[in-house]
Amino acid sequence: MKKISPDYNNMEYRRTGRSGLRLPALSLGLWHNFGATDDYNTGREVILKAFQSGITHFDLANNYGTPPGSAEENFGRMIGGDLASYRDELIISTKAGYRMWDGPYGDGGSRKYLLSSLDQSLRRMKLEYVDIFYSHRPDDETPMEETMMALDQAVRQGKALYAGISNYTDKQTRKAAGIMQNLGTPLIVNQIRYSMLDRRAESGLLDTLEELGTGCIAFSPLDQGLLTAKYLDGIPEGSRAGRPDGFLQPSQISREKLNIVRELNKIAAKRGQSLARMAVAWLLKDSRVSSVLIGARSISQLEENLQSFSDPGFTDNEVKEINQIFETKY
Repeated sequence: MKKISPDYNNMEYRRTGRSGLRLPALSLGLWHNFGATDDYNTGREVILKAFQSGITHFDLANNYGTPPGSAEENFGRMIGGDLASYRDELIISTKAGYRMWDGPYGDGGSRKYLLSSLDQSLRRMKLEYVDIFYSHRPDDETPMEETMMALDQAVRQGKALYAGISNYTDKQTRKAAGIMQNLGTPLIVNQIRYSMLDRRAESGLLDTLEELGTGCIAFSPLDQGLLTAKYLDGIPEGSRAGRPDGFLQPSQISREKLNIVRELNKIAAKRGQSLARMAVAWLLKDSRVSSVLIGARSISQLEENLQSFSDPGFTDNEVKEINQIFETKY
């Protein structure tokens, strides 16, 4: 076991909405690279380095890893080993909402599925509770009242300290927050897809979250790797877009989108930073963003991301120049 001395003074911690919970500016997501088919020791080193750097929030879901659930199992090994004495210094979150097991009760937003899944997640991670439990997605076939009651029950049972939602729209967020307020368990966070290439959240959702006092965690800040230098000259072999089973498919990488990425890369170069660092810094410039969820398959990737929150802010001219790129090319 490693002795870890987290550098809390070198990390920014932001209030999550109007709750008392503060999250690190950067959180580590374990969606990719931490399952049974990945190298455990590499994942372990990344997680320990992240914690040592002041990243206290580790984000999972029931279906993360290959096979699904293996990311939680691997993280459970670390909780039982290197991280065993640091539980009260960690924020651990998990989710349920997408298909996890066969039959009619392994998918969606029913009370049956969410609470059964949370019990399974706790067993995989060998935990008594998680800090945040999310409804991973809205489910049109389940009354939202039932889904929110499941989150409320999880908190009241002590299996989660806070309740959150993910992938909920502006209108859905308002409805969910209203139900939770009536139940007496505040909805403290919505985890949303948000990046320089996907700015839908700026069309009302961020304003709604601020009004409701609900925090925001941005995931896919690099848009599955598009906001890196990786795709500037096409789709390289071994990349996510180069794999037939990857979440990023070649059809999603249009010529127009690549033109935008190339123009953004020029601005990043003028700022003296990589495109990836600028993309994360762009999200952090908005105080309504409680945390940006990064992924890392290596220490070097992690260290590059860690520089983002300490990068210089954007000048008015830079913001104008970036916005013009989207107005003229996308």
